[in-house]
Amino acid sequence: MIDNNNKDISLELMLKKQYPTKLSAYSEIINLKAILDLPKPSEHFLSDLHGEYSAFRHMLRNSSGLIKNKIEQEFKNTLSPSRKDRLAICIYYPKEILKKVKENTENIDSWYKETIKRLIRVARSVSRKYTRSKVRKALPEEYSYIIEELLHETDHGGNKEKYYDSVIDNIVDIGIAENFITAVCNVIQRLSIDSLHIVGDIYDRGPASHRIMDELICYHSVDVQWGNHDIVWMGAMCGSMVCIANVIRVCARYGHIDVLEEGYGINLRPLSSFASQTYKNDECTSFTVVSDGSLSDSEEKLLKKMHKAIAIIQFKLEGQIIKRNPEFDMANRLLLDKITKDKKNVEINNTLFALNDNYFPTLDLKHPYELSKAEKELMKRLKGIFMNNEKLVLHINFLFNKGSIYLKYNNNLLLHGCIPMNEDGSFAEMNFAGQTLSGRKMLDYLEDSIRKSYEKREEKDNNTDMFWYLWLGDKSPLFGKDEMKTFERYFIDDIKTHKEDLNPYYDYWEKEKTCMEILNDFNLTDDFSHIINGHVPVRANKGENPIKANGMLIVIDGGLNPIYNPVTGTAGYTLIYDSFGLVLAAHERFVSKCKIVDSEHDIVSYYSQCDRHNERIMVKDTDIGKRIAIEIRSLEKMLDAYKHGTIKEE
Repeated sequence: MIDNNNKDISLELMLKKQYPTKLSAYSEIINLKAILDLPKPSEHFLSDLHGEYSAFRHMLRNSSGLIKNKIEQEFKNTLSPSRKDRLAICIYYPKEILKKVKENTENIDSWYKETIKRLIRVARSVSRKYTRSKVRKALPEEYSYIIEELLHETDHGGNKEKYYDSVIDNIVDIGIAENFITAVCNVIQRLSIDSLHIVGDIYDRGPASHRIMDELICYHSVDVQWGNHDIVWMGAMCGSMVCIANVIRVCARYGHIDVLEEGYGINLRPLSSFASQTYKNDECTSFTVVSDGSLSDSEEKLLKKMHKAIAIIQFKLEGQIIKRNPEFDMANRLLLDKITKDKKNVEINNTLFALNDNYFPTLDLKHPYELSKAEKELMKRLKGIFMNNEKLVLHINFLFNKGSIYLKYNNNLLLHGCIPMNEDGSFAEMNFAGQTLSGRKMLDYLEDSIRKSYEKREEKDNNTDMFWYLWLGDKSPLFGKDEMKTFERYFIDDIKTHKEDLNPYYDYWEKEKTCMEILNDFNLTDDFSHIINGHVPVRANKGENPIKANGMLIVIDGGLNPIYNPVTGTAGYTLIYDSFGLVLAAHERFVSKCKIVDSEHDIVSYYSQCDRHNERIMVKDTDIGKRIAIEIRSLEKMLDAYKHGTIKEE
């Protein structure tokens, strides 16, 4: 039996080390209670980044357009539109604007002084929701004292005003104006977003997933809800050969093999040598590469051979997983053994379809799911390369440490894909080790399963099959479709076979009753609880509304990757949750940093109110506020112990 009295005394003794006197405890209680009455800081939600680093980085720099709004509030009638634009672009890209201004401004010192004053006003505006202590932690060490002095200017008259002018004059006179301006711009960016939520799919399709990961690792407050494109990379690092094959195939498909070779330094020469040898007489016409035109003819030909080689290996490995995991219920995806003896057709659902490619030099129709000797050796080498790549290990460790399948945060449920459902809207069930699970319990089991695999990744008997199931399984909460028709898209021209049906969840997410059932399953019963979803691009061009079920569910996949722009009509969404409520920002397409700096015009963002609270939300209403309240109660118990002599002051 646990003795709660002894437990409380132990906690009090622990706190005593931090607060050795009554006065120190009183001071901390006063500080924490004051924090509870501050307005809730801004959370930003983004999803489906898909390797689009430049656009993603710009959204962080401009706080999804909110920094421009702050400038408008501060200088509405005192600065011209062009000067407000330049100030905004300076905050986003200070080094580039400083270079441009120096080349085109006669009295540069005067510009420095005016710009510093304006930047301090903006910095003061974005720091109002925070304590001085929190702002101080966000300041660069070398300029911390100076920025803090300028931020907390309260006396605008007499000698005090001369003092601040003197500080700015001295910054310019001693030649540190450019570094100081850059530092203040970075502080504004840092304080504009208090916490960042990435609702899945950092990887694939775009050119720089690795750079996004580098950015996130250094970000001050971030969490990730895994998408299926993330989970397949996670499985690859944990040693899943089938995940490795999928990762390479997708990179080859979208012409971004350099993400692996240059971004991660992964040596793909074993694959290129194998593909060149095995498919030297094959044009691999079905294995097209989405290219921006930068590939030479010879590079593209080699990439197509690599693309086909790894795809065939993938189909074999997937067959092995399906056979050893009958609970996955995916026997319908066993297609290699349905290829006819002449290799001209394949039987799917009792119908024969012509194959557009029948060159399978490594396929033994008697044992279609066995790798050839050369394929086995290749995958063994690739497994070692992926599992021991220092940078990939760093990135995937981060995803495990900061990520999860879903997250409950400030009364919202964040998940990338779906809650798997049946046609009638009930939660789909799946059997695991004798348990029938659905809804939240299923998601918890799936996450626990891959975490165990991650922890055992160095062991020979580690089972990594669940990573692959989460990538494309019909009841995977990350995939959300009935099948992934990769084989059909490569080998069958009849497009009817390419169709992938969405899980019924995506029909029911328009219904308030369904959303309420999901939220209740996750113990989210607040009137302002929401489901925040990614994964399925919103077809705004066809009139689809990203705000579903009377505001209970919000879809934030706005098509950041240019592939989706024609479909979505936008170039990404950001959901912003501040002290007034939820706002959805739809962004115009980001072309390049150079275009924005040269034109001194930012991309336009359009805002829609999703949910506005009648009363302003304070820190005490948030999850952090609840933790602070617990800490306050613990400190108050410690004070009682001081008063009654249970513990002594130092």
